[in-house]
Amino acid sequence: MSRQANRLIHEPSPYLQQHAYNPVDWYPWGEEAFAAARAEDKPVFLSIGYATCHWCHVMERESFEDEDIAALMRAIVIAVKVDREERPDLDALYMSFCQAMTGRGGWPLTVFLTPDGQPFFAGTYFPKESGYGRTGMRELLQRVHMAWKGNRQAVIGNAGQILTAVRERFDGAGAAAGETPGEAALAAARNELAATFDAQNGGFGGAPKFPAPHNLLFLLREYRRTGDGECLRMVCETLRAMRRGGVFDQIGLGFHRYSTDAHWFVPHFEKMLYDQALCVMACVEAWQASGEEAFKRTALEVLEYVRRDLTSPEGLFYSAEDADSEGVEGKFYVWTAAEIRSLLPEADAALFCEAYGIEEEGNFHDEATGQATGTNIAYVAQPAAEIAARHGLGLEALAERLEQCRLKLLAAREKRVRPLCDDKILTDGNGLMLAALAKAARAFDDEDLAARARTAADALLEKLGLEGGRLLHRLRGDVAGVAGMLDDYACLAWGLMELYQTVFDPALLRRAVDITRVMVAHFADADGGFFLSPDDGETLLLRQKTFYDAAVPSGNSVAFFVLTTLFRLTGDKALMEHADRLARRFAGSLDERPSAYTFFLCGLSQLLAPGAEVTIAGDPDAPDTHALARALCSRYLPEVALVLRPDGDAEAIAALAPYARYQQSVDGRAAAHVCRAGSCQPPTTDPQGMLKLLGA
Repeated sequence: MSRQANRLIHEPSPYLQQHAYNPVDWYPWGEEAFAAARAEDKPVFLSIGYATCHWCHVMERESFEDEDIAALMRAIVIAVKVDREERPDLDALYMSFCQAMTGRGGWPLTVFLTPDGQPFFAGTYFPKESGYGRTGMRELLQRVHMAWKGNRQAVIGNAGQILTAVRERFDGAGAAAGETPGEAALAAARNELAATFDAQNGGFGGAPKFPAPHNLLFLLREYRRTGDGECLRMVCETLRAMRRGGVFDQIGLGFHRYSTDAHWFVPHFEKMLYDQALCVMACVEAWQASGEEAFKRTALEVLEYVRRDLTSPEGLFYSAEDADSEGVEGKFYVWTAAEIRSLLPEADAALFCEAYGIEEEGNFHDEATGQATGTNIAYVAQPAAEIAARHGLGLEALAERLEQCRLKLLAAREKRVRPLCDDKILTDGNGLMLAALAKAARAFDDEDLAARARTAADALLEKLGLEGGRLLHRLRGDVAGVAGMLDDYACLAWGLMELYQTVFDPALLRRAVDITRVMVAHFADADGGFFLSPDDGETLLLRQKTFYDAAVPSGNSVAFFVLTTLFRLTGDKALMEHADRLARRFAGSLDERPSAYTFFLCGLSQLLAPGAEVTIAGDPDAPDTHALARALCSRYLPEVALVLRPDGDAEAIAALAPYARYQQSVDGRAAAHVCRAGSCQPPTTDPQGMLKLLGA
């Protein structure tokens, strides 16, 4: 019997499309749903998730595909589905209510609303039936129906009290501006991270363990600023452990979302674009700071995964890959020893199993029962030097042999049923990947990576940019939509800013500045900080400002980084004034838990370091110009803002950075003009002399 589609069939979101054939009478978010709730005198059942969310799939299979539950929902609620990645403003708003009511949050997010959008009950995942102290969907729906019909005033009163409490909390946080934070905040964050650092396994805290690359980016900047080798040690040990563990896809490359254990071994198998981007940045900067080639190799491996599996035909980047395939989490990624023996020659199979911890009975145990599943998660089980010595192989020969094994297994794995790819293209996530590609291209002097970044930037601006510098948030296929949010503006400006410092096209810097000015015009609060949604966006119960850095840095943290860096690139004091107001808005939050704001602190660390502005003046295509840029970009100098003033026509860059107009080459040779800590030095044509002026 063919299933009948519901209203979600017309929505571009892959997550909503997943639910388009549920027997639930789903509505997308919009006035039609709330008008139906008012007309039918029903509460709204709001379900928020995303396409690669494992527990969203579980709740769908258990409840939303169940005819009895769907019939109950049709009878007593108006059901609304929202893709959190498509509408981060709605997700942030109703997640705040959930956290206020329950003390926790997560996805799927389940909220009951009055017909005017006020929440009166919230939670996350609910099983179909009650049991083991947990309320099930059937019982929950029945309870809500009885309360709505029998005690309406209490429900509405409760919703009003919740709204008042959350509004007061937001208003209180918004009023917490203080003095501009300084060294004390940086030291407190370093100390918090050091106190939670797992010296045995790398990373911070216990299980589950998340990559949190912005913590690593902060520690790297503090290493550069203070010379504290402990900061670099924590970063390097964490990145090494992540790369060895099952949280890294040893066969297909790229990082999974997080590790369910403290050892980076058993991953939650979904792969997110933003994790790849941020991990690449951390690896690039760790390579610059330490010179450890393994970090460069890891960055290039992740970028190869993104090229192969997350890149659209026009060179943009998809959002994520699911954890599940064929209804089983991780099935696509795990192996039996017998499978490996069937795909590789006997000696190679034995070597691969030894190197990657493959066991006959399986090394992967069921999370709930602890029983062996008979399958294996590949991880780096032993140091390569030990294996090479045991087999009488050189390290290069061992690496080449294992790489050939990996490629054969990857080819076989590609024939399996793949996890869903969430092929939404989001401006904020693409901005992060653009920044990562540009950083890697600059550090590694890699023209291919620079070309990929340039292709992505051009496509983003063409397909998601509007007249007047406004942005859209989502593209799928040829359908672009959803008004851009704060993170879209901040992250795309960041990516363009990084790409300018890689390829030195002034048009990219101009677009970064223009997007930042639009961000200020439509998102800034006069008291400091930026709202998540624009001033002319959809009117919601509350207009939020988010400061803490979660899985990705907050829009406010990225905005601070962009404002301060663009100020140093252009000299526009208005940008620094906005950054200063934003920093003072962060001050109150930093007092509570500074390590929750590490990407904001990245920008602060760079400000408090002896900052440097470098203008390279010369022929952009000449070897001596390239030699100066190469010497600068291969070093770890996060405090340096880099501008190229081309010989001949310098008007385009001088219009953006007036100080560069008179910084010229010397006797026909490319020259570096170094200004450090407010003091400018005579130009130098010597790369080593330039680095000496920078204290590098």
